[in-house]
Amino acid sequence: MPPEKLIPLLVFPAVLVLVLLKNRRKRPLKPQFLWIMPAIVVPLIGLGIWGSTYSPRAVHAPFGPGAWAVLAIGAVLGGLAGWYRGKTVTIEKEPDGSLMAQASPLGLILLIVLFAGRAGLRDLIETHAADWRLNAMAVTDAFLVFAMGLIVLQRVEMYIRARRVLAGGTDSHVEVAA
Repeated sequence: MPPEKLIPLLVFPAVLVLVLLKNRRKRPLKPQFLWIMPAIVVPLIGLGIWGSTYSPRAVHAPFGPGAWAVLAIGAVLGGLAGWYRGKTVTIEKEPDGSLMAQASPLGLILLIVLFAGRAGLRDLIETHAADWRLNAMAVTDAFLVFAMGLIVLQRVEMYIRARRVLAGGTDSHVEVAA
């Protein structure tokens, strides 16, 4: 098995255990800082996509309508996944007025399914991109745009609910039905 496939298989379980341990307890939520991660990720992903067009090793054909559609689909699906993942986070107001957030195992399961799906789709698309007349670079960039949509919309959804909870409203998160 090549290292580019083996390394994620070794690293992912270790990261998964760390995330599970971290999500067991409530953490302070500061809505005024939820914009920071999207403000970092969006320009970096934008630079990554822009920079890939100038890589001397990459053959990057100009994006046509089909490639832009693939990017748009990646953004929409990422946004939907991010919105749902944000809905799974429980937000509570403490007696001192601060907010506490606790991630749900459902959100982690969603991420596991997404990463597994991404790995499977990557192999499938790399093999059949030419047959399906897909721009392989656009598909790769769509995975980046998907991640961007996930991060941005998760933070937006959490910010909206955090403001509602601070104003005395209820938290309308998604419950895990067991």
